[in-house]
Amino acid sequence: MDNREAIGSWLSGPRAAAADMGAEFGYRGKRLGLPEEGPGSLAPVGRRVGALFIDWALCALIAFALLAGRKLEGTSDWALVVFVVMSVLTVGTVGSTPGKRLLGLRVVALDGLGKLPMWRTVVRTVLLGIAIPALIWDRDNRGLHDRLSGSVQVRG
Repeated sequence: MDNREAIGSWLSGPRAAAADMGAEFGYRGKRLGLPEEGPGSLAPVGRRVGALFIDWALCALIAFALLAGRKLEGTSDWALVVFVVMSVLTVGTVGSTPGKRLLGLRVVALDGLGKLPMWRTVVRTVLLGIAIPALIWDRDNRGLHDRLSGSVQVRG
């Protein structure tokens, strides 16, 4: 066997090459103990991005109308502050932001699949506000912010 086949191409990646050689990974969320489909299954990336877009638009609107003096140049800084506060309050109390709620998603603690404790919600939200940890994903499509806080986004 050629070593290049074991590594995979830059287009397909090592996961596809390993799958071609017979490795079985299962569905995303299997190793986390989540169901494959339906409520409690891993939230799809498209819905998570959509929820983030809805939340950010809401925060930008609040920041523009109430905090930035209706000046566009100061809105984005205030929108981040509103986003962090809104995320801590809503995820910490009801388990989802308004965007997640609209798209049928929630954030749960991975260890018991219950509500995420407040201190872990703060850790998750601060890391999400930094943005870089949210862009680093594992094979279950969980961002580093979710891994470090012991949380997972699931379908409601």
